Amino acid sequence: MDIVIPIITLIVGLIAGFAIGVFYLKNQFTKMQNDPQMLQKMAKQMGYNLNSKQMQRAQQMMKNQAPATTGKKKKK
Repeated sequence: MDIVIPIITLIVGLIAGFAIGVFYLKNQFTKMQNDPQMLQKMAKQMGYNLNSKQMQRAQQMMKNQAPATTGKKKKK
């Protein structure tokens, strides 16, 4: 009985941490779609230097992928 409570607490903590992480990342991607400077900063951190045309294309790709991340499939 002494070992059951820590195991349950660990499992609940992992699930809660995962849910919070997913929520945080979704918010960050949403902010990035609306803020080109944030997207540019992320690209520079990854070693890319985007020009304005590439920036617009990246924002468009992120906007197109946004509904797919919510679990709903886009119909063509």
